[in-house]
Amino acid sequence: MTKLTLFLLLVASCLYAQDREIPDIAVKDLEGKQINLKELVKHNGPVVLSFWATWCKPCILELDNITDQHSDWVSETGVKFIAISVDDVRSQGKVKPFTKSRGWPFEIYLDSNADLKRAFNINEVPHTILINGMGQIVWQHSSYIAGDEELLLAQIRKLK
Repeated sequence: MTKLTLFLLLVASCLYAQDREIPDIAVKDLEGKQINLKELVKHNGPVVLSFWATWCKPCILELDNITDQHSDWVSETGVKFIAISVDDVRSQGKVKPFTKSRGWPFEIYLDSNADLKRAFNINEVPHTILINGMGQIVWQHSSYIAGDEELLLAQIRKLK
């Protein structure tokens, strides 16, 4: 692909991500209680949805790196983090002990039937979605390499 083609794809994906509605789909908390995503993202500031899985090494690295900076980000921007596991029903039992052992300070939810993943058209994890205070999707990012959390923080800061 040429640089122009890549640039146009990037611009198109950013435009597609903007102002999309939050789907009316329920996820489960770690105790099995269902809650609608629209309720979860109600917040007077930015909300980050991080789709991940226990088997996904880049996902774990990303959430570990965000954990290291989490309290600073919350203090500075008021951001709310929600980690949504896409582990299927066979492996979802691992999620609670796994997240507890990592000490992640995020709200953790399960999308074990992949309903939310399909609604967002997510093909790979990690996948990060940034939602503004009005409940609109303003930015998305797939995959993770060390340092990508700085791109996320820059996008969060734009919403202050």
